[in-house]
Amino acid sequence: MSYPVFTEEMKKDYTILVPTMLPTHFKLIINVMENYGYKMELLENEGKAVIDNGLKYVHNDTCYPAQVVIGQLIDAIESGKYDTHKIALLISQTGGGCRASNYIHLLRKALEKAGYDYIPVISLNFSGLESEHTGFKITLPMVLKMFYCVEIADLLMSLRNQCL
Repeated sequence: MSYPVFTEEMKKDYTILVPTMLPTHFKLIINVMENYGYKMELLENEGKAVIDNGLKYVHNDTCYPAQVVIGQLIDAIESGKYDTHKIALLISQTGGGCRASNYIHLLRKALEKAGYDYIPVISLNFSGLESEHTGFKITLPMVLKMFYCVEIADLLMSLRNQCL
């Protein structure tokens, strides 16, 4: 099956929704990406609706983090806040033996089941997976800035944890 891809034309007026997997890190990374012309939004929806959507669209034997992330994305889509024909979803993909490599496939399956299979799903990875998304390119300068974001976010979290 072929999936919708995120093209260069979409970069101009699409909003890329990002699940709250690492909120401190992703807030900083999103700022970097916005400096390169991407419009991104870190989702902050939470609660029972997120969990219910995850359970509704993802098999209950799937790991709980995947259910929550996918539930959060579908809850955001169904919130009415976004034009579903002007959004794309971003999800990380490790490319290794980790179960997180399967999140993208689980998300696409859930989108199909929910009737949103026309929404592009972008893989955030550094191993060349899902490279057909011509409108979403990560360059070496971007990677370096994202690395700094991760380091700064780790320091901020360590400091916060020391103060609690």
